[in-house]
Parts: sequence; C-alpha cells; structure tokens
Amino acid sequence: MSKSAIASLSPETSKDTLHTGLKADYRKAISGDLSDILAATYRLTIKSHVYHWNVVGPIFKPIHDLTEEHYNALFAATDVIAERIRALGHLAPVSFGMTKSFAPTKSDVDHASAHDMVSDLISEHEQAVRDMRIAAAKAGENDDMVTEDMLTERLGFHEKALWMLRAIVAE
Repeated sequence: MSKSAIASLSPETSKDTLHTGLKADYRKAISGDLSDILAATYRLTIKSHVYHWNVVGPIFKPIHDLTEEHYNALFAATDVIAERIRALGHLAPVSFGMTKSFAPTKSDVDHASAHDMVSDLISEHEQAVRDMRIAAAKAGENDDMVTEDMLTERLGFHEKALWMLRAIVAE
C-alpha cells in the first residue's frame, strides 16, 4: 500500500483519556494496524463482489455462490473492525480516497479466467491472514484480549475461505 494511502488511514486520537489498562502508545499502534486490516478487508470485499458478478465458465456457480457469501461476511467484518478502532480511542479511517484502486480493472476482469480470479482472491486472503497474525500476536503481548479474540475470529473466516477457494480450483 502506498505511503499516501497509509497516511489517509492513520488513526486519529480522540480527545478522551482512556483508563482501560492498555497503554496509549499501544492503542495508537494497534489502531494503525487495524486500520490497515480494515482497508484490506474493504479491498477483498470489492474484489469478491466484482468477481462474483463477472466470473464465467464451468465453475461459475460455486464461485458465484462462494464469493457472495464472502463479500457479505467481509462487509459485516468492516463494522466490527472499525468499532474496535473506536473502542481503542481512535477514529476509524475517514478517508478511503484510494478505494478506486481496490477493484480489479475492466481489462483485468475481461482477461481473467475463473481460475485467475480465485487465485487472486487466495493471494488476498493469505496476505490478510499474515497481517492479522502479526496484529493478533501484538494484541496478545499487550493483554488486549478483545482485539486478539476479534482477530482470531477473523483469521478463522479467512482460513476457511482459503480452504474453500483452493478446493474449488483443485485439479
């Protein structure tokens, strides 16, 4: 993600002083991580939706159905992630100016096979899993069980999504 994209997602501190047992520096850092995860979740939501509409071929129906299930779950997750950022005392990202770059281009979709689309989704889910593991470990090290649990639940979704996507395109 570009530096300008990351800057637009930088969490802003609320004026409230929180006394929840989590240090301010940690809350700021994890809110930044969660903002990046939120942006990646939106990107994956959009890609899943675009592929849902445009997939063709003999495996159309399973991909069409699975991507619909995924984009609905991903969109619901954006609210959970944003609300956790707020609970940590920071603003959820207010500028998604780079969202135009989230969706695959018409040219990408026109020339992508169903297998290509699924491979792209697999790559996005794998990156999400890697990023969430790092953030969950940081949360655990800082006794932030709520964030750690939320990320553990999200990891479960992404790992199941990976299993199902791989199963659809297995030879």
